[in-house]
Amino acid sequence: MQFVGYDTDAPGLYVSDAAEADSNGDARSVEFVPLDPGAELAYTLGERRCAGVVTDEGHAPCENSTAPYCPQHRSTWVCAKCTGTCLKDEMDCVEPHAIYLAAFAPEAFKVGVTREWRLETRLREQGADRGALLAVVPDGRIAREREAEIAESIPDRVRVPTKRAGLHRDVDADAWNALLDEYGVDDADRFGFEYGLDLADRPVAETIATGVVRGVQGRLLVLDHAGSTYAVDLRDLVGYEATPEATTRDVQASLGAWG
Repeated sequence: MQFVGYDTDAPGLYVSDAAEADSNGDARSVEFVPLDPGAELAYTLGERRCAGVVTDEGHAPCENSTAPYCPQHRSTWVCAKCTGTCLKDEMDCVEPHAIYLAAFAPEAFKVGVTREWRLETRLREQGADRGALLAVVPDGRIAREREAEIAESIPDRVRVPTKRAGLHRDVDADAWNALLDEYGVDDADRFGFEYGLDLADRPVAETIATGVVRGVQGRLLVLDHAGSTYAVDLRDLVGYEATPEATTRDVQASLGAWG
């Protein structure tokens, strides 16, 4: 089997069964493995290569050694590069868009854009601890223009290592509230999120798929394994072949494992 994708909205992994194929011999069945708190994972990682592509028909595999995706299967969403000048043949983002701020503990803030109805979902997908609605505008072009202006003073991206480093901490409320006051954000447009991780210390960064699920925050899967707690970037699992048995590989232990 191979890990071929993940979901951060309803957290889970997509697993392709290499032993099964459809009548054409080129589409494999895909299983969704939920990452609910308390679930036990027991996979040993093997070789890593291109994860291919998942469609309504199933998983189309790829033997390319590039991971997690080879150039043929690496999709580029042009809207992510937009700053107000549409990169498509025809602009199709003609619905209300929200411009928002997101906070990641303890003090990493970013500006972003999403369709208005997806605001809270988008914040959870990114693993934001807090969020705030700045404005709603008629379409994506205007939203990207405003975002680009704000991004001159507030970053439009927070990297996964920064998010991982703050999983066990709280947002600096004074800094966050000062930022929102600066932009005149009403209390009704402020959001807080809980992921139930209950961490006292920073989890160890590792790429494993064995342990008891503590929770998922954005792309970060938090696992308890062998007396330590690990934070796994779900994207780092994509492309790995996996055997359904617990890993025996030695991994870095947290200080608490020796206490």
